[in-house]
Amino acid sequence: ITGHWVWGGGWLANLGTAFGDFAGSTVVHSVGGWAALTGALILGPRFGRYTDRGANAMPGHSMSLATLGCLILWLGWFGFNPGSTMAADPSAISHIAVTTNIAAAFGGVAATFTAMFYLGKPDLSMIINGVLAGLVGITAGCDSVSVPWAAVIGLIAGILVVFSVTIFDRLKIDDPVGATSVHLVCGVWGTLAVGLFKDEAGLITAGQFAQLGSQIIGIVSVGAFTVITTAVSWYIIKAVAGIRVPQEEEIRGLDVGEHGMEAYSGFLKEEVR
Repeated sequence: ITGHWVWGGGWLANLGTAFGDFAGSTVVHSVGGWAALTGALILGPRFGRYTDRGANAMPGHSMSLATLGCLILWLGWFGFNPGSTMAADPSAISHIAVTTNIAAAFGGVAATFTAMFYLGKPDLSMIINGVLAGLVGITAGCDSVSVPWAAVIGLIAGILVVFSVTIFDRLKIDDPVGATSVHLVCGVWGTLAVGLFKDEAGLITAGQFAQLGSQIIGIVSVGAFTVITTAVSWYIIKAVAGIRVPQEEEIRGLDVGEHGMEAYSGFLKEEVR
């Protein structure tokens, strides 16, 4: 539905100044982020994730595989963004490929230094999310911003994602991989960035507010619609089938509960207190 609003000739596409989201910072990423945030709030945190002493780290088992996944996504984005031209236009495709790559690189670098200064260490999980944050942030305006502004968009996205992950933790909203920070927060940022940096139409690049106004309308309307509809869906599923496994199964691990075996036989589990 929201995709039609933007890409199918719907009302956001027909505003006085059309809402701009070339490849999906809002239509794809923030929609998923709003839905995930709603689900996380309804589901609640994992058992033992938060205590009176603060948040307990529950790291993934392989940062090597996480890094590989990031690199695969980075490569895949060259099909995602340039492919959204839906035409064999060498000039447009090459420009989009460059803005996409620049934003990802600057997002990763920004997250690296932000983590170093804010958290004390260049956290690899934050670096991975910084790259993805830059990719999500540039997706809305990859066709309509210049390369230097693409770098700025990626840079700010990489900073935002580090602070966002820590803020969600302080609010005790359990997001195991930082997906809400990457897709929701940076999807919203990337959508706003179109209104700021779009060539000949942005607030900063051209001194015009109309595009930014349309972006704000789109962000709010898509966000409200997504939260309401997904909340209804989550509560229906919760009432009919349930959305949470029993605590004992959660502690033992879903590999055992769902598949009857451990992913890593003999792996020592720490006791959760």
